[in-house]
Amino acid sequence: MKLELRDELQEAWAGRDAFDEAASTRGTVYRQMDGRRTLRFQLRGRHYFLKYHAGVGWREVLKNLVQLKRPVLGAGVEWRAIEHLHRLGLATLEAVGYGEKGWNPAHRRSFLITRELAQTTSLEELVLDWPDHPPSPVLKRAIIARVAGIARRMHLGGINHRDFYVCHLLLDTSVGIAALRPESIRFYVVDLHRAQIRRRVPQRWLVKDLASLYYSMMHAGLTRRDLLRFIRVYSGEPLRTSLSRHRNLWQQVQRRATGFHWEFFGKPPPGH
Repeated sequence: MKLELRDELQEAWAGRDAFDEAASTRGTVYRQMDGRRTLRFQLRGRHYFLKYHAGVGWREVLKNLVQLKRPVLGAGVEWRAIEHLHRLGLATLEAVGYGEKGWNPAHRRSFLITRELAQTTSLEELVLDWPDHPPSPVLKRAIIARVAGIARRMHLGGINHRDFYVCHLLLDTSVGIAALRPESIRFYVVDLHRAQIRRRVPQRWLVKDLASLYYSMMHAGLTRRDLLRFIRVYSGEPLRTSLSRHRNLWQQVQRRATGFHWEFFGKPPPGH
């Protein structure tokens, strides 16, 4: 069994069975499927998110394996990913509780509790209006550079997200969107329940992350210059060098992102 409670949660649940408390916690349910549920709840005037895993069962495990997918068996993956991103100096969720028990992977009970990230807006929401009302060139360049820097640090640090879409990048909007300045842009990386951590990220998973990111920005009105700026910051090399040395990587990203668009929309992406 693994159990870690921090700060106010440790005090509130003192002397109680943490797993029973997590299982019985009530709040606004955001997702419920496959033995998992995600909900928002309040404790002593503060809001939190709870992800509770009751076990997906062997049928779900086998279905994922047949589809060559790694099943999500508990909250441990996200707990470790959050800790890893903090070590890399990247902003992410703040976990205050984690527990896992049971030897059977199909019926293991686990939970993760994080503080709510208030006053944030997903990058997906932010860019919806860009085609008709683009941001200032300075702000747009700063956002692209910041996102590229996050992807670079994650991948160099040995972690790939597996769901690296712009909806999983939350922008700190505590000052208000209209008051955003390039120097104050701060993104939080969230939804890490499928993340993988290794010494070195294999290229196929680099492609998956980068293609997911590119695909989810295809309707944001990005220019070729915007894409080249991302590549330059992500690679940390002169643009000519990156396009030559990593040509295969960027070609695979292009093909994969285009494939995502065909799969979802049934047609090629804008400009293709």
